[in-house]
Amino acid sequence: MKVVDFVAPVEFVANIDEEKDCIMSQDKISGDQKDLWFNIDVPKGHGVKAGDRVRIIIEKV
Repeated sequence: MKVVDFVAPVEFVANIDEEKDCIMSQDKISGDQKDLWFNIDVPKGHGVKAGDRVRIIIEKV
């Protein structure tokens, strides 16, 4: 069951360790309460950089 599906810009990519990074967006620009943000660990080699737009899909399985 899909819980939420949204598109947002990546604000920052943080180095966690040798195996993963963290991609995040806290949407500090708009201030709209309807905007959603994320902070997700991803495996190295993802190719995502700040400014890229990504789709976040949360599903309950």
